Amino acid sequence: MANKEIVIIGAGYAGVHAAKKLAKKFKKDDSVNITLIDRHSYHTMMTELHEVAAHRVEPDAIQFDLRRLFNRTKVNLVTDNVTNVDHDAKKVITEHGSFNFDYLILGMGGEPNDFGTPGVKEHGYTLWSWEDAVRMRERIETLVEQAAHEHDEKKRRALLTFTICGSGFTGVELAGELIEWKDRLAKDHKLDVDEISIYVIEAAPTILNMLERRDADKAEAYMLKHGVKIMKDSPIVEVRENDIVLKSGETIPTHMLAWTAGVKANTDTDSFDLEQARAGRLKVNKHMESETHENVYVVGDLAYFEEEPGTPTPQIVEAAEQTGTTAAKNIIADIKGTEKVAYEGKYHGIMVSIGARYGVADLMGLHLSGWFANFVKHMVNLYYFFGISSGYYMTKYIEHEFFHTKDKRNIFRDFLTRYGNVLWSVPLRIFVGGFWIVEGGAKLWGYEKWGEATSSLSNIGTLFTGIGEDSWIKSDTLQINFHWLQDPTTAASAEATEWAEPILSEMPFWFEWIMRIMVPTEGIALFAQKAMVFVEIGIGLALIAGLFTWLASAASAAFLVMFTLTAMLGWDKVWALPASIALLNGSGRTFGLDYWVIPFIQTKLSKWWYGEPQAIYKDHK
Repeated sequence: MANKEIVIIGAGYAGVHAAKKLAKKFKKDDSVNITLIDRHSYHTMMTELHEVAAHRVEPDAIQFDLRRLFNRTKVNLVTDNVTNVDHDAKKVITEHGSFNFDYLILGMGGEPNDFGTPGVKEHGYTLWSWEDAVRMRERIETLVEQAAHEHDEKKRRALLTFTICGSGFTGVELAGELIEWKDRLAKDHKLDVDEISIYVIEAAPTILNMLERRDADKAEAYMLKHGVKIMKDSPIVEVRENDIVLKSGETIPTHMLAWTAGVKANTDTDSFDLEQARAGRLKVNKHMESETHENVYVVGDLAYFEEEPGTPTPQIVEAAEQTGTTAAKNIIADIKGTEKVAYEGKYHGIMVSIGARYGVADLMGLHLSGWFANFVKHMVNLYYFFGISSGYYMTKYIEHEFFHTKDKRNIFRDFLTRYGNVLWSVPLRIFVGGFWIVEGGAKLWGYEKWGEATSSLSNIGTLFTGIGEDSWIKSDTLQINFHWLQDPTTAASAEATEWAEPILSEMPFWFEWIMRIMVPTEGIALFAQKAMVFVEIGIGLALIAGLFTWLASAASAAFLVMFTLTAMLGWDKVWALPASIALLNGSGRTFGLDYWVIPFIQTKLSKWWYGEPQAIYKDHK
């Protein structure tokens, strides 16, 4: 039997989900080949474009390399531009090759819809791709720089007027980011922040029409409070180089119009011989399969399927993911000879962030606003990374959104940001390292010999004469306070001599229950006791040298918590716990071996696990 060729065009939300689903199902089936074609070598997190456009995060924060997403899977990556689909020959034609298919998934998404408004293409700025976001950001920064050197107040204010056409998700979220960015722009260019104007211009009588009015009204009130000028019932009829014209005849002087007013299907599909519906979207049946071509599936923003009469699948991320998964399930069913499944859209709500610190959300009837709405949005984004099985980009998202922001532009303000010099933690790192050397050294040589050797510099040499009789390595007496493994006399003696004035008088019942399971015999306990000596010394040496400092600090904190719960840690040593937690912030990167070792390991592991990211993928060669 000939191999089955599955070709997916478009590495958007829908295409990536479909590819992941198929790759997992046919992981060990060599008779099925999967090829993912996109004009870019990366997947873009489209819902966060506004953050790049308004300089909350850097451009690479929303750009996910396809090799990192699909390495160690059977998905072949191809970076190319699709020019046509030959349904008779079952072939996808690209600018640099062609690909046979038995099953085809079209997930090429949408593109901005200017509704034929004059001047939008020439003078407007869209926000529908990574390149759009970078271009818009550069345009805003250029205009502010020009305004800083403009003496004419009228011209300066025009340069500093940023207009947004459309009050949907993208328009409002962009306005929210500009609210927070304008202070930094004004400060860096020594301008009066009040000269910066932000307009949201909407043709309809209300904004955010996908939300209930009470949620939309909260968003509107927040924007108005922060100086955004909202113009409703104000269609734009012309966009010119230095102003825009409204239907009323009013003109607004501006050099930057962000056009976020509408979406239509990707026009590259016009030549694909597929039946179109509203806004150029391609008609599909309940299986996400083309109504005119068998084994051709359409997913994401490109698909037009009416879940209810007159109500097509919404052009949102959840719908894209679910249509992609439905198409993948039905291709699997066709190959396996099982029954196909119908699309059932399950949408959990709508969330709109208005900057980093405020948002509104409707989660299946639960209405949130402010901090909690944005927190939920972050949780949804983090869950997305589970869906595409990318722990790497989940970690990067957390870094970019919570640790690498500036000007309090995250939900935790600047409390979690790590733009600070870790030089000042070096003395603490060495001090904590010394603490563990002392702890481990006393157990290795024995408390009596260690005390004698460290009483003066002249006695240090006694450490080279051998270990003492009370060394944890030599002794077969259990020093750890596990009373169920000791007779009462031994336990009382150990507790009295070693662990005077512990933080806890006895082990919590739940922790004792865990320890009884993990350490059921005296032999296991003695082995753990001897191993503990070398672990403590290892932690100390690692911290002093600044080698694997994060792991050493985490181990230090974990040991101290364990010693506390076993009623072995005294109040005199409790300081080491918060100190260990403080050292988790990259303290080995300054005057430590981690400065060289960690980047080296990260590079080697990245190449081994993810392969080498490239600008152009040609896995079909």
